[in-house]
Amino acid sequence: MDIGLIRYLDSFIHVLFTVLTMAIFARVLLSWFPIRPDNPLVVVLMEITDPILKPLRRVVPSLGMLDITPIVALFLLQILEQVLRSALWSV
Repeated sequence: MDIGLIRYLDSFIHVLFTVLTMAIFARVLLSWFPIRPDNPLVVVLMEITDPILKPLRRVVPSLGMLDITPIVALFLLQILEQVLRSALWSV
């Protein structure tokens, strides 16, 4: 595989996972404030993060009022990014 393509894909993977991580952080921060759910920023963040967080909520137990799903999601995203980038460079 061409080294330029590998670098491009590596950068793409890194940017994609950085955006997903930032979106989850932003969603967590916004959940601390009384913002309407129909706010355009909230809608966009939910569209980006729901495909990651909803399946995890079925598996990850809640700790009373504390939702640890975003923490688990961030941890899994870091692992998946490293696995994908390592696999890419081992080709």
